[in-house]
Amino acid sequence: MPEGHSVHRLARQFDDVFGGQVLAVSSPQGRFASAAKLIDGARLATSHAHGKQLFLGFENDLVLRVHLGLYGAWSFGGDEHFTGASSIGAPRKVGETEQGPDAEAGPYQGPPEPVGQVRARLVSAHGWADLRGPSACEVLTHREAGLVRSKLGPDPLTAAAGEFELAKGRGTALEHQRAARAARKEFVSRLAGKKTPVGTALMDQAVLAGVGNIYRAETLFRTRIDPFTPSCDISARKAGLLWDDIVSIMSDGVRDGKIITTRPEHRGPGPVWPQNAYYAYQRQGAGCRLCSRSISLTEVAGRKLYWCPGCQRTSGTRG
Repeated sequence: MPEGHSVHRLARQFDDVFGGQVLAVSSPQGRFASAAKLIDGARLATSHAHGKQLFLGFENDLVLRVHLGLYGAWSFGGDEHFTGASSIGAPRKVGETEQGPDAEAGPYQGPPEPVGQVRARLVSAHGWADLRGPSACEVLTHREAGLVRSKLGPDPLTAAAGEFELAKGRGTALEHQRAARAARKEFVSRLAGKKTPVGTALMDQAVLAGVGNIYRAETLFRTRIDPFTPSCDISARKAGLLWDDIVSIMSDGVRDGKIITTRPEHRGPGPVWPQNAYYAYQRQGAGCRLCSRSISLTEVAGRKLYWCPGCQRTSGTRG
């Protein structure tokens, strides 16, 4: 499942290549056909991500909500005006990186024939986007979309999204700064109210929106927090520092299009990605980059949890 940085990159991409344009919306597969008619021929007004969910707002006051889930992915194509488009999603195939457009595809001649089960197709004068395999794809009113977002926790990429909006001339620096501060405060409060281990809480989208297994493992390592520590036992100061670290590494992901959490001084020989990209994720049995212990692996709530028993020790907890 793509983590939050990928969905924020999607939101930016839709803004760049479709923003302000009238879109033809269809469902080659057929499962989305009736909903597609509601926004077919409407102009795209807004493009926002909240955690792992994408919200595309149209000028007819309807919103397309997409959650890629485990198998969903977008693919894009178009002419020379349709810049910056690449395939995003399905990280099991592309390893939390993106596939750029095919440089040898030849001149743009309009959307190709749909390949596979295309749930939704969006077409502008200059390009197209195909959606396959999402766990959710629906058209909502603004009120309904607001209810969905109200059930999600704060998004660590609130500040990054604000910077993008500001660069587009939308909103003010003060408004975006206030939103980022409010998100941090909300996370600290929500974490304090949970008795579950922090390693579990970080994956709860009602506590924190957008963090998946990679960012969970990496930020807990970087902040030296035992993943089995009850969330409510983490001080407000430590929770704030945890938030700040998540913001930092996820913002890097938005910028780079891939997840790299290691600092240069902690990397070994070879390329940065993927050999030197992580401290703990998928490094079970390998030596810790900072201490003499080996990275451990266990399963918690049906997901694999990676951590270092040496670097992430807390008195009185497992490790």
